[in-house]
Amino acid sequence: MTIKLLITGGTFDKEYNELNGELFFRETHLEEMLKLGRSRVPVKVKTLMMIDSLLMKASHRAKILAECLASREKRIVITHGTDTMPETARVLGPRIKDKTVVLTGAMVPYKFGSSDGMFNLGSALSFAQTLPRGVYIAMNGRYFDWDNVRKNRAKGEFEEAR
Repeated sequence: MTIKLLITGGTFDKEYNELNGELFFRETHLEEMLKLGRSRVPVKVKTLMMIDSLLMKASHRAKILAECLASREKRIVITHGTDTMPETARVLGPRIKDKTVVLTGAMVPYKFGSSDGMFNLGSALSFAQTLPRGVYIAMNGRYFDWDNVRKNRAKGEFEEAR
């Protein structure tokens, strides 16, 4: 079972410019993360975009949806910025019925060395293999249904919305 890994950017893939203190995108770190994590899960990686999720528009979400619907793989993991991950899940959830889609991200960039990204990626890959068809968010070792999740900004973690 091959899992499609769709890259959209977000904190997962940000890098730090030591000269001016800004975060920026160069390329995805997913291949390196999979190698360091010694993952043996067959994956097919595709970069759709490299943007901060706060800059995501309806057209970006439509592109993610179209890629999920067109994918031959029935299990998909999407790396995504945490700020608007629930919004993207709400676009995908009602429309994707025949696949298992798991969105995940990181609160701290992978390149910082103390990122939660490795743990979240591993969790998302596991959930994508075991959860029934549907759309989910995997963060903090938990999974959430697409229509019952929010980011608690005060705590810096995801939780059920109701």
